[in-house]
Amino acid sequence: MMAVSGEQALAGERMFRMPSCLLKLTRVVLSHKPWALFTLIFVLVFFTYIKLYLGIWEDPESRVPTYGLSAEISCAHYVPSALNITRGPSPSAGNVFFVETSKQTAPSYLFSCSVESAARTHPASRVVVFMRGLAKKNTSLPKHWAFSLLSCFPNVQFRPLNLTELFSGTPLAQWYLQPQRRQEPYFFPVLSDACRIVLMWKFGGIYLDTDFIVLRNLQNLTNALGIQDHDVLNGAFLSFKPKHKFMELCMQDFVQDYNGWVWGHQGPELLTRVFKKWCHIRTIESMSCQGVRALAPEVVYPIPWQGWKKLFEAVSASEFHKLLQNTYAVHVWNKLSHKTKLEIPSQALLAQLYSQFCPATYAKMKQDSEQLSRRAV
Repeated sequence: MMAVSGEQALAGERMFRMPSCLLKLTRVVLSHKPWALFTLIFVLVFFTYIKLYLGIWEDPESRVPTYGLSAEISCAHYVPSALNITRGPSPSAGNVFFVETSKQTAPSYLFSCSVESAARTHPASRVVVFMRGLAKKNTSLPKHWAFSLLSCFPNVQFRPLNLTELFSGTPLAQWYLQPQRRQEPYFFPVLSDACRIVLMWKFGGIYLDTDFIVLRNLQNLTNALGIQDHDVLNGAFLSFKPKHKFMELCMQDFVQDYNGWVWGHQGPELLTRVFKKWCHIRTIESMSCQGVRALAPEVVYPIPWQGWKKLFEAVSASEFHKLLQNTYAVHVWNKLSHKTKLEIPSQALLAQLYSQFCPATYAKMKQDSEQLSRRAV
């Protein structure tokens, strides 16, 4: 049996409460000729239709969003004051960007870890998280533990993602306005691919996917992108100066060689195509040409996508150090790994990454895991 709260009952009462004018009409009809009964039935049906019509066709984005209750986060507990970020970002340091192109507003543990690890390793930079699901006119964040926790870091900023504004003044502006694009099977990944190259061209800085765990400061990796495996570049990490010619060529290729029906064509394949043309080469290896660097896989993709299961395997401290000694950030390949359960605490590689590089998120994970265990008893 499902319990109904007083608030729900009140809402239901309001929804089905008959207006006073209809009550008066009912009394009049009952005291007059039978033909008037037809009038009453017609009015009631019409009234019900209008209510249903308005309810069905109301613009979902015009509604005030409702969110789950926020877990109370103590910044003093999760983010010790000794952490050297109390002064906030420096205007001279480049931004670190994350983008969420879906409208979800309930960040995962991995999302939180990505932002936290970037904030900790880049204390002088603004860590800007663009989210399409954030209300444009609402200055308050959704009530969710991840927003509360990440707001403890003074260099983290959440902003609504206005795609029309972002793409304005670029070759992608007309592409985005074409409604048929939304029918393509990989629209959201392609949209994410578009956002990152435009952000890099317009503003410069560092772009990271929300399934990275950052181990070191990335600011010295300028005008660079990573090799994910043999002869293929990946855009999950990008670092460029603003208005860089390479990013301009990427935007041009995005439109001129567009194919939204092939997975990766607008992402890794695009970056690989442009880099080969840029360097006049057929095969990509760790190299630098005309001021753009292709970083060796161990720098940001130490775990290849084919070996993502290693993230959930136990590793010793020495193995952990050896594996990541030349690594700046670890890509977790969330598209492949998100359904795999991670034991907390454990010696799994991913658990150790959480513990060392996003300890606040890890503490929340551990707390939630313990609560689930107690409930199961």
